[in-house]
Amino acid sequence: MHITDRFRPSLALLTDLYQLTMAQGYWKKSMAEQEAVFHLYFRKNPFSGGYTVAAGLADAIDYLQHLKFTPEDTAYLGSLRGNRNQPLFEAGFLKYLEQMQFTCDVAAIPEGAVVFPNEPLLRISGPILQCQLVETPLLNIINFQTLVATKATRIVEAAQGDPVMEFGMRRAQGPDGSLSASRAAFIGGVGATSNLLAGQIFNIPVRGTHAHSWVMSFDEEQDAFAAYASVFPDDSVFLVDTYNTVAGIKKAVEVAKKLREQGHELMGIRLDSGDLAYLSKEGRRLFDEAGFPKVSIVASNDLDEYLIQSLKLQGARIDTWGIGTKLVTAYDQPALGGVYKLAALRNTSTGQWEYKLKLSEQLAKISTPGIQQVRRFYNEEGFIADMIYSEETSPTYTLIDPNDVTRRKIMADATNFQDLLVPVFHQGQVVYQNPDLRAIQQYARHQVQQLHETTRRFLNPHVYPVGLESHLFHQKLEIILKLRQGEKA
Repeated sequence: MHITDRFRPSLALLTDLYQLTMAQGYWKKSMAEQEAVFHLYFRKNPFSGGYTVAAGLADAIDYLQHLKFTPEDTAYLGSLRGNRNQPLFEAGFLKYLEQMQFTCDVAAIPEGAVVFPNEPLLRISGPILQCQLVETPLLNIINFQTLVATKATRIVEAAQGDPVMEFGMRRAQGPDGSLSASRAAFIGGVGATSNLLAGQIFNIPVRGTHAHSWVMSFDEEQDAFAAYASVFPDDSVFLVDTYNTVAGIKKAVEVAKKLREQGHELMGIRLDSGDLAYLSKEGRRLFDEAGFPKVSIVASNDLDEYLIQSLKLQGARIDTWGIGTKLVTAYDQPALGGVYKLAALRNTSTGQWEYKLKLSEQLAKISTPGIQQVRRFYNEEGFIADMIYSEETSPTYTLIDPNDVTRRKIMADATNFQDLLVPVFHQGQVVYQNPDLRAIQQYARHQVQQLHETTRRFLNPHVYPVGLESHLFHQKLEIILKLRQGEKA
């Protein structure tokens, strides 16, 4: 199948096989319509950081809106065979899938919000078969975009107000990886992308310079600059490190003089290798002495937040940062590690919710039961703490760290708060208006600024307080003890 044919109208099969085998199991055992609650969350902030920036919700909403099994989808499923060469899926189940309509309720934390480990980014409730089917695609969408948005936020923070551009398409994990990365990077604060398709689809500003091949295609470097300037007299940024960077800068200065004589101004130069601190200082000196203080110095070359921070400390004279590989690949953490866990199941006999959790020998991997909501406490200085509570109970103001019961925080009754999960779908219908991408970017910037600077630092950040509400903590503990007792029996 050609690359242009891969993204078909139906994405129902954008999932793991075991989601469909479980779905047939629910259908076969007359459990398909049993009401359930699942939560999507992650266990650890990426990049050893102090916070995470939520992203991907708009794409998740679009996926759920168009979730529909086509005859082509079910025909493919019908062709799959088990170990005895029997059809893996029954004809009745496949007919059920074709007739299925998405009817779940979905609540989510809006894109751009700062979020923390164990907080549900999405809460999906409805027929268990439907809730189960959407696990993999939702994780696929939310995990990656949240990871890249967080990386972008850190890079923008390191740039301290300097413009940041995303140059990573050629190093991204495939076409969709590049598009999703461009979108998420913009949410994280990046101002432009080199990816034209992302610019078209998401209305993101596009920027670029030229490659070394342009310079190499001319006999003389200065002729290459002059030729490029003749084509783009008001939009030229020269890549000056093809042969000798300082010599390249001097040639760029000469072309800038000729441009000015013709009534135009050179926009900038780009440094893509070498000692960026030294070369940027030398470039700034040469252009300033020649009377070009407004020529921008752009730097690329495998930059990330740590290198940008180091260059800033060295006094580098870099005005704009072009970030490629280490942004779109979320270097050096390849995955967020988000999970999707069943937290409650409606008892068909009593009509009551039964709380569920996944037990583990590792404390951090024990899931949290209940129909969860996240409450954020704040004051005029910013965010104070987050509390995960169950909407079935009236929450107290006591937060307990689930990984260390000795760490507790009691909030004053008058403390301002906001519940973060907002309705997105009601009975399968969208009830949420996606903000414009620029509004999401501005929201993300404001959210990050509400965190104390010690939480935002890159190395050994202060741990932002997140705890379970007292009732929920004790309900979780009671279920754990009951399950542990069952293990002994």
